[in-house]
Amino acid sequence: MKIAIICDDYLPNSTRVHAKMLHELAQELVSQGHKLTVITPHSNNNKPSLILDNFEGITVWRFKSGRIKDVGKIRRAINESLMSFHAWRLIRMKINKDTFDGIIYYSPSIFFGLLVSKLKKRCECKSFLVLRDFFPQWAVDAGLIKKNSPIDFYFRYFENISYKNADMIGVMSPRNLEVFNHRTKNRYKALVLRNWTRKNPNNFVDISKDLTQKLGLKDKIIFFYGGNIGHAQDMRNLMRLAQRMQKFKNLHFLFIGQGDEVKLINELAIDWKLNNFTYLPSVSQIDYEAILTQIQVGLFSLSAKHTSHNFPGKILGYMLYSLPILGSVNKDNDLIDLINDYEAGYISINGDDDLFFNNAVKLYKSYQLRKKLGLAGKNLIEKEFGVTNASYIIANFLSESKNI
Repeated sequence: MKIAIICDDYLPNSTRVHAKMLHELAQELVSQGHKLTVITPHSNNNKPSLILDNFEGITVWRFKSGRIKDVGKIRRAINESLMSFHAWRLIRMKINKDTFDGIIYYSPSIFFGLLVSKLKKRCECKSFLVLRDFFPQWAVDAGLIKKNSPIDFYFRYFENISYKNADMIGVMSPRNLEVFNHRTKNRYKALVLRNWTRKNPNNFVDISKDLTQKLGLKDKIIFFYGGNIGHAQDMRNLMRLAQRMQKFKNLHFLFIGQGDEVKLINELAIDWKLNNFTYLPSVSQIDYEAILTQIQVGLFSLSAKHTSHNFPGKILGYMLYSLPILGSVNKDNDLIDLINDYEAGYISINGDDDLFFNNAVKLYKSYQLRKKLGLAGKNLIEKEFGVTNASYIIANFLSESKNI
């Protein structure tokens, strides 16, 4: 099949987990004999409006659009809203009935529904939406958007367009499927599509990647958080843990990423006089994976206000490199049972600071425990989160729909 993948960010310049996931999906589909084209924006004013590129064997169409990273919320919303318009304006002359046999699109962003509609109509093909969070609902839950406000209605308008143009929607977990079907009153076809990753980690030997040595953390036990640093993650939750763990002198917290709460965590580190905390901005995907070989525990947090049940992509990297997971999530999140039952780490409910702290202490004190839980996480990838599983689910649906 000839398949298009539509996303708001892609390698090699992206530092975001979903860009890496989609590249691994594209590579897997190519290995199965499919032809892939990634359609994604760029915002470089010094480059052509449409860049026809190839990255590690994957054809990439990069259409010029306004910046959506490291800009204010209003500007980002406007620029994201216009992505479908800019994409179709620049690629429509390249599209005919036989260009694509199927379309995969990724949310976030919620603004690709109009582009998908145009492509489906011209190519007479089906689409599969990989839905990774329920925006704007999580922003309403967090109090960032007022329910039933004009901005809420605006985002929900585009959210509904995105859903309406999907012939199948893949959500992250069984409970997310229940929540999605309840909220949408079963109007859409949906199934569980786990996050995914490749099965084998990279083998790093380049000493220049040894960030821990450069930071003077070579002999420390490092609790690491990598990825989006935003409201949805409730970074104050992780900072409270760092504050309580200061008494362990051989322990350090290392956070790497970008987002709306970077200023918050740096201010808290100063206000609380944390001497066991370091923040660094985002790094390349290859450097990120190199760092995963040098740390001991993978951290994550989800806001207690969430009513959906996200599975952060960063967890896959932790498991891929056999790292134990220490997390704090909203009530009833699937991850509590999944990670705890498979003994891949310790997950507690956000707000139970004592349990979160006690779990952290157990991981800090026992090398054998960290090793045991880390290996269990690696095995969990084999069972639930392999890219091959995800690719078959998507490709089988698109091929059956196209009658190929």
